[in-house]
Amino acid sequence: MSALSLVADEKSAETVLAVPGMHCAGCISKIERGLGQTRGILSARVNLSARQVTVRHDPALKPRDLVAELGRIGFEAEPRKGSLARSDSAVRPLLAPLAVAGFATMNVMLLSVSVWSGADGATRSMFHWISALIGVPAIGYAGMPFFRSAWRALRRGRTNMDVPISIGVSIAAALSLYETIVGGRDAWFDGALMLLTFLLAGRVLDAMMRDRARTGVDALLRHAAAGAMAVGADGKLEWRKAEDLAPGTIMRVAAGERLAADGDILSGASRFDQSLLTGESAPVPASVGERVLAGTLNLDAPVDVRVSAAGRDTTLAEIARLMEAAAQDRSRYVRIADRASRLYAPAVHTLAALSFAGWMLAGAGWYHSLVIAVAVLIITCPCALGLAVPVAQVVASGALMRAGIMVKDGSALERLAAVDRALLDKTGTLTLGKPMPDANVLSSLPEDAAAVALALASHSRHPISGALANALAAAGHHAAELTQVTERAGSGVFAQWQGHAVALRRPESANGIAVALDIEGRPIWLIPFADRLRPDTGEALAQLARLGLETTILSGDNPASVAAAARETGLFAQAGASPQDKQDAIERLQNAGHNVLMVGDGLNDGPALARANASIAPGSASDVGLQASDLVFVQDSLLALPRAVRTAQATMRVVKQNFALAIGYNVLAVPLAMAGFVTPMIAALSMSLSSLVVIANSLRLGRAAR
Repeated sequence: MSALSLVADEKSAETVLAVPGMHCAGCISKIERGLGQTRGILSARVNLSARQVTVRHDPALKPRDLVAELGRIGFEAEPRKGSLARSDSAVRPLLAPLAVAGFATMNVMLLSVSVWSGADGATRSMFHWISALIGVPAIGYAGMPFFRSAWRALRRGRTNMDVPISIGVSIAAALSLYETIVGGRDAWFDGALMLLTFLLAGRVLDAMMRDRARTGVDALLRHAAAGAMAVGADGKLEWRKAEDLAPGTIMRVAAGERLAADGDILSGASRFDQSLLTGESAPVPASVGERVLAGTLNLDAPVDVRVSAAGRDTTLAEIARLMEAAAQDRSRYVRIADRASRLYAPAVHTLAALSFAGWMLAGAGWYHSLVIAVAVLIITCPCALGLAVPVAQVVASGALMRAGIMVKDGSALERLAAVDRALLDKTGTLTLGKPMPDANVLSSLPEDAAAVALALASHSRHPISGALANALAAAGHHAAELTQVTERAGSGVFAQWQGHAVALRRPESANGIAVALDIEGRPIWLIPFADRLRPDTGEALAQLARLGLETTILSGDNPASVAAAARETGLFAQAGASPQDKQDAIERLQNAGHNVLMVGDGLNDGPALARANASIAPGSASDVGLQASDLVFVQDSLLALPRAVRTAQATMRVVKQNFALAIGYNVLAVPLAMAGFVTPMIAALSMSLSSLVVIANSLRLGRAAR
């Protein structure tokens, strides 16, 4: 295991630690505040989606010191395995406990219904024993995630949200077992199991949404080559892992292989697919002395490359870091939960202790006082509060999915609801990204010239050639017979036809995208291409304006093609923008107080998609572009944009209602529990009812995307 410890500047170092045990806003607060109070630590920043913390500290502090400090706070940690390591999912460890808790709850509730219906004597005692046989092991297993977390906090003299939950569940189970053994009237196995089921369901939903938010970086990292064939000084070839490559190493990259590091070509020439990094679909030729980048695909011929940057110094790693850094920003409602979580555990402990002490002083006896204290612990369980956001997000996400819009990050709905500026990339986003040849020019071609053009185009894999071949074939033309066909990288396709030289090549000059059809002895035909706007673009932009969004174009394309799209849509536009330019534009708007929606399709849009308050990509985007965005729409129509914004706004209205319901429930229920009017069973039912009300309210979002 190699610790990721870097010199961030001359006076500090940066270390990234994996912390698999954190799962809520309270954990974020505890880790950042705890590390921030440690001598030698300058700052600590938690990324809950990746479950890691980035610590800037005095270089004298080693990773093991930071691990020990996190252990003192109550969290197990380890140095992250390599700079580009992926995070494990938090969903899988919770599925089995959730399944056990749900199954046991259903069975014990069936038995409880019989008890509530009047079963008495030996029958009631038998049902209590069966409930105990099911409930005790189920509570022990399903409650383990809470018990472990609570124990780690308590043994270091601290507390967290899992402590009152564990105390309430444990005492309820112990009192129920006691009642079962002595033949008492009441047992609360059903309440304890129901509590665990709702809590686990909320955590699973929350973890699922966070995993989706992390997939953008994971998709990018999947494109990094695992290693390369290194050429030694004596010509000996040796396979090295990507992390073992160093500047100056010479690596041999075969055709069809991705590069494991950035470098300069020492020998050979080839074309490289850089769509992963630039969004440009056309292969880029490169020869001796030119720079090539990690993650790009060598298409044609083997080349030798001298490594200039490897590991976390590559352009690919820098983009991944930009995306992760953007993912660390938190939503307003998470910050609210963060603040509330600091008060939750001590407040619940205090209320339960006051209830116990008050009833003891009133002469109720330890058993009755303890039952009331347990009822307070259970009835204050934050199930409804915990479900308020994730359930609304899941229901709204399902509605959008049925409308052809996939939501990858549930928290993005909150951010999307607040956007007031929209920045649209042009190619592939505002347009379909499929340049089509001018139909008037094609119809004016003589039959034999069209046949030659079709034959030449069919010998190339270039997207422009493919579009031309498809258009000519759709018009009923047939390919001519060619000989000596060759394709020259960056120039075009050349051949012989009936003793004449023919070519489909790059024109000497053209305004926009075009190809030249050159048949020896004839005039040269210039075939222009144009990228069409998406269907319903005008109506979509009008709806965005009615929703309060000001829209502009932000594109890396050349000014001529961007100007054409701006004239057609009536939008202001910025052309020739690099990935950094796009990020800077978003940051300027954010600093001016705007909430920005970025709509883009390529990896060159990745940092901007991650930097924006919310981001959307079309389904035709590259794999990494798809993963980098918060939402993906699969239909051609641009109406998906206003539909997603409307649904997000509706979702936030429901979330606010859910918060009000959850808080109102506690305001009414807690005094009743402290006054002794609520048993642990009624407390569990009340808690469950409040959760069901929140769920039912959220289900109204099922029609929000229509």
